[in-house]
Amino acid sequence: MADPSLLRFRLVIEAALAQLESRREEVNDLNVFPVADGDTGDNMALTLRAVLQELDNLSTQGEIDEIGREQIVDSVARAALLGARGNSGVILSQLIRGAAEELISRPGELVDPVLVAAAMARAADRAYGSVRDPAEGTILTVVREMAARAASEIAHMAEPRLQHRVDDATQNEMLAYVLEHALDAGQASVKRGPELLPILRDAGVVDAGGYGLTIIFAGVIAALRGNEPPPLEHYTPARVTQPEHNSSTYRYCTNFAVTGTNLEAGPWIARLERMGDSVLVVGDAHTLKIHVHTDSPERATSLFDGVGAVSRLDVADMQEQVEQRTQRVREVLDECGVLAVVNGDGMRVLFEGMGARVLDGGATLNPSTYELLAGIHEVPAEEVVVLPNSSNVRMAAERAAELSEKVVHVVPTRSMAAGLAAAVSLDPTHDAATNAAVMEETIQRVRTGGVTEAARDDTQGRFRRGDSVGFIDEELVAWGEPGETLEVVLGELGREAELITVIEGDGAPLNGDVVAGLAPTGAELELERGGQPAWWWLVSAE
Repeated sequence: MADPSLLRFRLVIEAALAQLESRREEVNDLNVFPVADGDTGDNMALTLRAVLQELDNLSTQGEIDEIGREQIVDSVARAALLGARGNSGVILSQLIRGAAEELISRPGELVDPVLVAAAMARAADRAYGSVRDPAEGTILTVVREMAARAASEIAHMAEPRLQHRVDDATQNEMLAYVLEHALDAGQASVKRGPELLPILRDAGVVDAGGYGLTIIFAGVIAALRGNEPPPLEHYTPARVTQPEHNSSTYRYCTNFAVTGTNLEAGPWIARLERMGDSVLVVGDAHTLKIHVHTDSPERATSLFDGVGAVSRLDVADMQEQVEQRTQRVREVLDECGVLAVVNGDGMRVLFEGMGARVLDGGATLNPSTYELLAGIHEVPAEEVVVLPNSSNVRMAAERAAELSEKVVHVVPTRSMAAGLAAAVSLDPTHDAATNAAVMEETIQRVRTGGVTEAARDDTQGRFRRGDSVGFIDEELVAWGEPGETLEVVLGELGREAELITVIEGDGAPLNGDVVAGLAPTGAELELERGGQPAWWWLVSAE
């Protein structure tokens, strides 16, 4: 009987490959473990491409849905194995092989959430078993946690089993439902990877292979639902300053296949480890796939003289790959970026328009040290200047700078208005020290002030709660009606100023035309909408 599940299989593999290809370079640029050779996306794509090619080859023997599940999955598993390259490609081939083994073990069963969850669990087991020293925080952790989430979801489904064939749309939606929940767990696992693997944390990235796996699953879900894939986060490349964990001193990533009879993976691992590292030997009694980092690829292949036929030899110079990746990442990353602490949607837009990454400081503009540290690491640059934009934030910002693996300088901006003036001076091609020095010179030439609503009665009787109060720097200079108070602040700041910038906050009681009429003559006036919650107007004068 024809099996429509096989037609679905080709469809989802094609969609998974297309999705991976759309982010392949992004995956490559995250690659730092076990070697920063920048080819994880390439290697995973090669594995999927080999599977798709095998499906197309099989289709020449007849309609794919008439060939039979057992032959399909066996051929696909072998194609994935032979097409795999690098750690990530070999591990992905083992995920595919594990899932295939589960499908073969359940002849006649319709593909339903229970079978999918079982296939994911077998895939995770197979992948872990292929690695001599599994590292948590990598693709291995991601697939294990995705499989666990899938199992949890089917435990709560009313009818996770398909006892009788249903229409394709119903079956597809059942599978997509479980896989989407598994993908949620996968994305959370990817984000948590740097907590488990210090190499990732030091380089400021997530695991490339784990991220690549979530991209693949997003493509599968898109194919099942016939629409756009679920949204995935984008991640910035690893820092160039500390980008890689070196694979000892070995130079060549060596991959090849051995075909023969009565082959076993175990006996070859120790022999290969005497001439290299990052050893993977996977396969079955007829075909082994070998991956090893070594200085002597010819010695690795010669181990199998008289044992089986060596084929599909692929040797990559990792030193050259690391140099190419470093150069590519340097072209993507700025030398220096800015993190600005802000509140207000308009203020966010203003800072982002100057190229800054913004951190929402909340209504009180008071983020924690660890929120600042996370923000620093999200800036897509090798070095960072932090603009705290409040005296209360400066100490936490300086502590975050001390904790960060990046080079970080804190410029002591005491208001968002001063921060905007400083941000204008950013040159992303210069280092943080140079930018910080220029910004500090800039804010020395800038005077700032603001007008807000009094939160309480003045103990000296000058104003009552709800009146307007005006400040220059941090000194109270005016109070009373909003227009009168703002006019005093603008007049004081406007003396000898060439440019006055007024940033309107939420609830400001005067419109822009009235504000413009209060400005002193002789200085250019800029009116901006900041939306900040605590100040009716923030003012800077240069």
